[in-house]
Amino acid sequence: MHNINHALLQFIHDAPSPFHAVAQIRSALDAAGFTALSEGQPWTLRPDGNYYVVRNGSSIIAFRLAGGHYHFRICVSHDDSPAFRLKDAPELSGPDGYLRLNVESYGSMINSTWLDRPLGLAGRVLVREGEQVVSRLLHIDRDVLLIPNLCIHFNRDINKGFVYNRAVDLCPLLSAGALGPGGFDALLAEELGVEPGDVVSRELSLVNRQPGTLWGAAEEFVSAPKLDDLQNVFANLHGFLRAENPAGVAVYAVIDNEEVGSLTKQGARGTFLKDTLRRINAALGHSEEDYLRAVAGSFFFSADNGHAVHPNHPEKSDPVNRCHLNGGLVIKESAAQRYMTDGFSRAVVIAFCQRAGVPWQRFANRSDIDGGSTLGNLSNVQVSLHGADVGLAQLAMHSSYETAGARDTEYAAKLAEVYYSTPIRIEGAERFCFL
Repeated sequence: MHNINHALLQFIHDAPSPFHAVAQIRSALDAAGFTALSEGQPWTLRPDGNYYVVRNGSSIIAFRLAGGHYHFRICVSHDDSPAFRLKDAPELSGPDGYLRLNVESYGSMINSTWLDRPLGLAGRVLVREGEQVVSRLLHIDRDVLLIPNLCIHFNRDINKGFVYNRAVDLCPLLSAGALGPGGFDALLAEELGVEPGDVVSRELSLVNRQPGTLWGAAEEFVSAPKLDDLQNVFANLHGFLRAENPAGVAVYAVIDNEEVGSLTKQGARGTFLKDTLRRINAALGHSEEDYLRAVAGSFFFSADNGHAVHPNHPEKSDPVNRCHLNGGLVIKESAAQRYMTDGFSRAVVIAFCQRAGVPWQRFANRSDIDGGSTLGNLSNVQVSLHGADVGLAQLAMHSSYETAGARDTEYAAKLAEVYYSTPIRIEGAERFCFL
């Protein structure tokens, strides 16, 4: 259990942005012998080949091909997390010689968790190289920024429910006078080994630099930035690479922009998954009829973490449809259809859990509390198929530092391995069986 969580924490450290997460996944796939494809080039696929394709540098889909019963077994998670993102004009000069950065919120975060802690920066920078402009990954993995709280003497009501103004209270501090105007791009250029004038544009977010850790008297807990949703990204990749696909198409997908609604070319409501599945179908010589039949008999795991019962606020959870740390896979449901789980897909998930020897638990929001949504139903807009929204239980979702169960990482990886290793035959919503 400890080994897989130490590997998880290293993965999270090395994936401070969606671009870095995809780079880490690509490295693992390359090492496992997968072949990289380009969306802008023709695809020639071997019937037993292993491949991956990237869109925008921040979303990736990998797949294993095999003969036999033609269907897709898909698992999708997301690699973005709520954070403060730099605006295009990033510098705020002053007052009194200070140099601050101009940021806005990406996703719905717990603002207070970002204050009074050392911060780094990560993302991509577009750099001019001769006659071309290229994308470069950037991770300033040192303490370069901090968002200071106003002292209690000037804000006596801060412990009575203070509301942070994101345009006033949450600007990160970069310098107290050592750097002047233009200092930020000079910093980026130095990190990248280029001239400041060669920095064309940037897509950067603040990074909480507090290291991830296993903790508790029995090390039951794992805490780190971005557990939502890198815990599932990592665990599903671990299982995908260990699995042997005996039939059909096993698909591992990691998608960007879930935290802001997925309405992007690389998001779940975009066409990335649909385009990839259709190109697989065509490259294998199948017809449109074959594709539609395969999708009708396919299954989709939407893997995104859920809310564990809070130790100080158990009343916030449903009395019986509630989940706990280290309790195994969480199966989410919503009468408002914010999750794609229904009675049929829940039965499929339970059958996979039983086959893998992994415990499972149910989650629904309290009936008087609206919940969020995730990847499942959003993806169904483009590729409609049977599936369920699942995940792992965690605390402090959308904090800059989150907590989950250490045992659950292993459960998720084990389930992913069995899922990708086990072909399934689905007939409508009437019956299913493993092959």
